Amino acid sequence: IEKSATYEDIKAVIKEAANGELKGILSYTEDEIVSTDLIGDNNSSIFDAKAGISLNDNFVKLVSWYDNEWG
Repeated sequence: IEKSATYEDIKAVIKEAANGELKGILSYTEDEIVSTDLIGDNNSSIFDAKAGISLNDNFVKLVSWYDNEWG
């Protein structure tokens, strides 16, 4: 990423968006999930906060799920 940010900062911004302007499109979870937990979820993207990692403040791996059979 261009501007330095911790993984905690990134999660906070995503959580805010999921509960605000992107509600119903983006979901946020800190639960330990597997793909079958998301069957029938109508959100376009479910951000998995426990699955991502930050190698440093400029290199972050984010994980987001979706149900490809829904819709």
